[in-house]
Amino acid sequence: MPIYVKDGGTWREISSDAGSQLYVRDATSFTNKTITNAYIKDGGSWRTAFTLFDTPTSYSTTTGAVAVPSNANAIHVQFAVGGGSGGVGGGEYDKAGKESAGAGGASGGYISDKVFSVTGGETLTISTGSAGTGTGTGYTLTAGSGGATTITGSTSTAIFSLAGGVGGSSTTTGGDQGPPRSNFPSVGGAATISGTVLTSGTTVDGLNITTFTSGPVGTFNSNGSGTAGTNPGNCNGDNCQITGGVGGSSYAGPGAVAGGSGGPAGGSSSAGSRGSGGGGGGSQPSVAGSAGGAGEISYRFLRIV
Repeated sequence: MPIYVKDGGTWREISSDAGSQLYVRDATSFTNKTITNAYIKDGGSWRTAFTLFDTPTSYSTTTGAVAVPSNANAIHVQFAVGGGSGGVGGGEYDKAGKESAGAGGASGGYISDKVFSVTGGETLTISTGSAGTGTGTGYTLTAGSGGATTITGSTSTAIFSLAGGVGGSSTTTGGDQGPPRSNFPSVGGAATISGTVLTSGTTVDGLNITTFTSGPVGTFNSNGSGTAGTNPGNCNGDNCQITGGVGGSSYAGPGAVAGGSGGPAGGSSSAGSRGSGGGGGGSQPSVAGSAGGAGEISYRFLRIV
């Protein structure tokens, strides 16, 4: 919005004049201070004429090198999660008297509606974690782990790292004659918070940051570790049927994202989404495990006063 001053009886637009400057008298001197808001009296009511930084109403998912706007000093991470790990496939035996289901994958560490300090003009490096792969069927198996979702600043340095879920595994030396395999669960990814977290404050355009609750958890300033998938283990009896493990859900609260479903005998497991774990494979007959969900991030820049 242009700014006008009355100069010798004529209104003049300050912002359009090359090299023009506007000074504010503070106490007894003119000082070089940043003006965050300016108001004018319009028909007896004060109206906003200028705001240094307007908070965006939409969020960005852009990754890679991202420049912080020069007048911003904070970033609101609406949500972010590390990649989910894949599910382990099932295993079956001819003479061991048991059948084996694969563990479901784990979800990544998460953030929901958290605000961090940043420096205007710095470059943030933003990356989202890859999805972990599921395994085929068999005996000695390890599902792929998810990748980390991170933000690092050129000035702010490390801000956070949300580790991906760690894939489960299985092991045996008995082959299809037994002994039945041992099944090990997946592990949820951890959330490591390194940056300066803002727990109170108001933007220059009047938003109280404690009211930010649009993320999946539904509460301000939330973060936590991911969730392991279920690990059904073995069923008793040759040719018994067992369904694979369910992938761990990502986030928490009312907006939790479900993990992939475990594969029933002769059916398919399903993949995770938005950082949740992939479903494990069942047996008999054996079913492969599925991939976890890729990590994600959603954010916007703010100016806090």
